[in-house]
Order: sequence, then structure tokens, then C-alpha cells
Amino acid sequence: MEILRPASAGTLESCDAAVTVEPRAADAMPAIEVVIEGGDGRFASQVRAAALAALGELGVERARIHVRDRSALDCTVRARVLAACLRAAEAKS
Repeated sequence: MEILRPASAGTLESCDAAVTVEPRAADAMPAIEVVIEGGDGRFASQVRAAALAALGELGVERARIHVRDRSALDCTVRARVLAACLRAAEAKS
């Protein structure tokens, strides 16, 4: 899946995550960049893993993902990343 434009999903409410997805230039390294802000730093690696799993599920190869975590569960982070990517790719569900 190709990310065509910036898009977001989620809120900054407690137990949620606001996710923004942006396209990445073809020559940018790394091809996928995940930035995690907020939340409990102890769980940043789990938030990153949930975001990367969602990207892998959609076949996203180039993107910048910014997650503003408010102590969201893994399933919430995954859902927000999926929704933002589908919007950014202008996919029809």
C-alpha cells in the first residue's frame, strides 16, 4: 500500500492514541519511521511493535508514523494506524 497524503486517526482522550501517517520520500532512510510521543515510556516498544504490525498487515513500505499515546492498548494503536493508513492511501472500504 502506498501512502499518498497525510492522514490521521484517533483522539488525545485518555486510553486512546492519535496517529498521523505521512508519505516518505523514495530516498528517505529508514523507509518506515515510527515516532512515539507521550504515554508511559516503559511501553514504547510495545506501541512501536503494534504500529509496525499494522503497517506490515497493509503492506506499507514507506511512511512516517507519529503516535501520540495516551496509554492506549495495543489493539487501539493497531486500529488507529490501520485507519490512518487507509485514509492516507485513499482506500475505499
